[in-house]
Amino acid sequence: MKRIHLEIALGTIFIILSSVVLIVMAAEEPGRLARFEVEQRAEQIEFGAAVFEINCTSCHGSHAQGIPGKAPCLRCPELFASRLAEVGWPGSLEDYIVSVVSTGRQVSTRPALYQGEGKGPPVMPTWSERFGGPLRDDQIRAVAAFIVNFQGWAENPEVVPTPLVAVDINDPVSLGRVAFVQYGCIGCHAIDGLSQATTGPALDGVATRAETRTGYESAEDYIRTSILNPGEFVVEGFGDGIMPTNFSELISEADLENLVLFLLSLTEP
Repeated sequence: MKRIHLEIALGTIFIILSSVVLIVMAAEEPGRLARFEVEQRAEQIEFGAAVFEINCTSCHGSHAQGIPGKAPCLRCPELFASRLAEVGWPGSLEDYIVSVVSTGRQVSTRPALYQGEGKGPPVMPTWSERFGGPLRDDQIRAVAAFIVNFQGWAENPEVVPTPLVAVDINDPVSLGRVAFVQYGCIGCHAIDGLSQATTGPALDGVATRAETRTGYESAEDYIRTSILNPGEFVVEGFGDGIMPTNFSELISEADLENLVLFLLSLTEP
């Protein structure tokens, strides 16, 4: 075989092999792109979870379970089944979440359930840096992806665990500590070893301070009234309307009694 014939044969084989490789790669490309999209979405959700933990848990709970009277559950069926219809949003749920997080909400759309009637601070602050908030667009989009990721199991929601605390079921104070966590007080009030929230006044030593409040029969009366009618006495440095006013509708009498006893145990040394 002449040299030129050998070169033509080798070139033909190379072209055929290259064509086969390209065909195989082209056949695998849709799958590769799909896997890449899934990986990118997973990274976005993971990023959103971190942003949510830092910025959103004080109002919406450590597991996005919501805080009664303060902010709604973000992993419950209502968000995915009916929320868009309630507000008349024509787009996707993810875009709705992006919009709400970006611009905030001055007035609650459900004032019977959550604080915010336009008389105090916004029910939800503006989060987008484009409107004076602290978050970039990619961070907000990631938070929305994290929330939307709950949709797969929202039709059969699990019981969301509360932070673990040592509980003696025969001790009302221990049960009151649990109530403090379960009813979302942990999202606003700081107690050493339990919460570092700053929305409302710190409660370490509240029982001692309660004894000095004038116009109340006792420290117990002051604490109970502060829970059920928080606007009657507003601690200096905190605005009226921040604490929900509907706890009387949310908390059982037994839980209220235990919660009061727990707060009465918080005395100053």
